[in-house]
Amino acid sequence: MRKLKITELHRISIDEFKRANKIPLVIVLDNVRSLHNIGSIFRTADAFLVERVILCGISSTPPDAEIHKTALGAEYSVAWEYSESTVEAALSLKADGYCVFSLEQADKSFMLDEILLNKSKKYVIILGNEVHGVQQEVVDCCDACIEIPQYGTKHSLNVSIAGGIVIWTFFNQLKS
Repeated sequence: MRKLKITELHRISIDEFKRANKIPLVIVLDNVRSLHNIGSIFRTADAFLVERVILCGISSTPPDAEIHKTALGAEYSVAWEYSESTVEAALSLKADGYCVFSLEQADKSFMLDEILLNKSKKYVIILGNEVHGVQQEVVDCCDACIEIPQYGTKHSLNVSIAGGIVIWTFFNQLKS
C-alpha cells in the first residue's frame, strides 16, 4: 500500500465546487465561539457538498486567519452568510420549506441512527455553542431535535466532531 500524493487525489477546483450539485443541507452555527470549530465545520461542509453554512450571533465570519487555519480554504468554496439571530435564520429557512433540526439533547429528541431522510426534502441542522448548546428559543422553533447516541461518561461531543458525524449521516442518505 502506498499513500497518495495530494496531486493524485484529483479534487475539484473552487469554481467546480460552486457549480457542483450539493446535498439539500444547510448548517447553522448558533453562537459557536471557537474559530477552529467554525473552520472545521467549513472543511467538513466542503468535503460532503453541503449547500451552505449560516453563522449566527457571536460566531465569527471569514475572512479570519484562525478560521482559515482549520478550514484550509473551504471558507472560499462553501457558500455562507451571517445572521445576527439564529431564531430568525431558522424561521426563514422553515418558511423556505426546510425541515429544521437542532442537534441537542432534549426530552423528545430522536437518535441520529434512527433517522430516515427523504431525498425530496431540504434540511437544516443547527449546531450550538460549545458550553450552552443550542439556545432554548431556537430549539422551540425547530421541527425536532436530533441526538447522537453516546455510551461513555461524557454528556457531549465537541461541536465540530458532532457536526461531522451528523453531516456524514445526512450525506450518506441524501447524496445522488
